[in-house]
Amino acid sequence: MIDTEQEEWDIELTPENNMLDLKLKDIWHYRDLLVLLVRRDFVSFYKQTILGPLWFFIQPLFTTIIYTFVFGNLASISTDGLPQPLFYLAGITAWNYFADCLGKTSSVFVSNAGLFGKVYFPRLIVPLSIVVSNLIRFAVQMLLFIIMMGAYWAKGATFHPNAYLLLFPVLLLLMAMLGLGLGMIISAMTTKYRDLTFLISFGVQLMMYLTTVIYPLSTVKAKYPKYQWMVEYNPMTSIIEAFRYGFLGKGTFTMLSLAITTVITCFIMLIGIIVFNRVERNFIDTV
Repeated sequence: MIDTEQEEWDIELTPENNMLDLKLKDIWHYRDLLVLLVRRDFVSFYKQTILGPLWFFIQPLFTTIIYTFVFGNLASISTDGLPQPLFYLAGITAWNYFADCLGKTSSVFVSNAGLFGKVYFPRLIVPLSIVVSNLIRFAVQMLLFIIMMGAYWAKGATFHPNAYLLLFPVLLLLMAMLGLGLGMIISAMTTKYRDLTFLISFGVQLMMYLTTVIYPLSTVKAKYPKYQWMVEYNPMTSIIEAFRYGFLGKGTFTMLSLAITTVITCFIMLIGIIVFNRVERNFIDTV
């Protein structure tokens, strides 16, 4: 007969947990599952496609071309004196990573209900795998951006990378946290309100127009000061402006605005963790 008092358990499941508990020990224990989910997300993206991972290049490249023609040439929107393709690609690269993290994380509970209902593992691994797998796409698009920077540099274009490039890891972390936090909040709400799945699909696109992806913050301040707060208070605005300022030397960037964005992002991430941990206990009854 086995003496249960001397048995050692790797994981202990209890009915009540701390709302702020990230279960980091459990996540590390299931790190192989995290790698497997990242691999699944990446492979599923280009499986049964002809061009495969080349779509990571094609999408931002064609988007940049369209933005340059429509917003740069037809609408003649200022790009702070930067080459138009570089200006737009910088915004597109940063925005795409945030939008992908938000969009895919927002459907975690609904999309993985079958998996969650069959076996235990730290649920936070699934949204984390989305954030990590999107890094692959972001890295490819960053490579395209750097190649384009080199091409324009060779042509003698005027832009000035500077020491604020060192903030790049911080900006990347803020984009991931913001997308993850908002995504977890929305994902928790979609377990009861499925309408949000339809809202998020076009809501992200609308939100982009309140961010400095296709126009600089300086233009909003100069021409539309009455509405600048709508753009300026958007957390992604200061991230994109800092991104452009570091790589291209142009942008309305201050450390204060980035600090405010950091505080907002941490708050959203905190709320996301609390809501996610609360809903994961009984979401299977409502999905």
